[in-house]
Amino acid sequence: MEALPMEPFLLRAIAAGLGLAVVAAPLGCFVVWQRMAYFGETVAQASLIGIALGLLLHADLTASALAVAVGVSVLLILLSRQRLVPLDSILGMLAHAALAVGVIAASLVRGPSLDLIGYLFGDIFAVSDADLIWVFGGGVVLLAALTALWQPLLAVAVHEELAAAEGIPCEWVKAAFVLLLALAIAVAMKIVGILLAIAFLIMPAVAARPLVSTPEAMALVAAAIAAVGVLAGLALSFGLDAPGGPSIVAVLAVLAGASLAATAVSTARS
Repeated sequence: MEALPMEPFLLRAIAAGLGLAVVAAPLGCFVVWQRMAYFGETVAQASLIGIALGLLLHADLTASALAVAVGVSVLLILLSRQRLVPLDSILGMLAHAALAVGVIAASLVRGPSLDLIGYLFGDIFAVSDADLIWVFGGGVVLLAALTALWQPLLAVAVHEELAAAEGIPCEWVKAAFVLLLALAIAVAMKIVGILLAIAFLIMPAVAARPLVSTPEAMALVAAAIAAVGVLAGLALSFGLDAPGGPSIVAVLAVLAGASLAATAVSTARS
């Protein structure tokens, strides 16, 4: 792979990728612990409807995607309280329906020439200064909120009934986490796209899990793995002339697979 040229667009891509890595990885740990990957995938795919609304209203696309992501998150929280239909079935239905509606709506707003690939898989090399404000501004908010909610979230993830018995408002804590997840997805959309946003969140956490023994260490190691994935993915993208977002996720998938495979081999030998 050839050396990366330090062009302004590349510096913005590196800054955005590393900024998102530091924020998304700890959040992804909770997604893994609470088995919410499919929940996040539904919210992410619904954000394409927000893109269409943003194009229609000439509004900031990240803000419009965030608004829809939050709305869908609230809807899913309400639907999770019913017991008639399993939640995973509802998530599967809504995820694909939202993606279909979003693709149709976005195409109709701008016509058939709309670059849906850029929205679905991201375009990290097209990150602007405004996007960096969203990444770092949103990142500060996310990290501050996650720090404040760390212990309650951890208690709910470990044993929700015990956390409720200890007086933790579990429903409010879970709702706050879902809103943070929606913000992270909206910010990640520009970098890795709607379809790969959740992968960017959970893969570093999956890679870190076999390597650590405490939740705090898992969050730190996941952030480091995400940062390595961003740099290696961008280098791979330049070397192969491949899209940046998918290249980053591909590297993270290799790291996660290697971590799990090493653990499996070590377990088999012991």
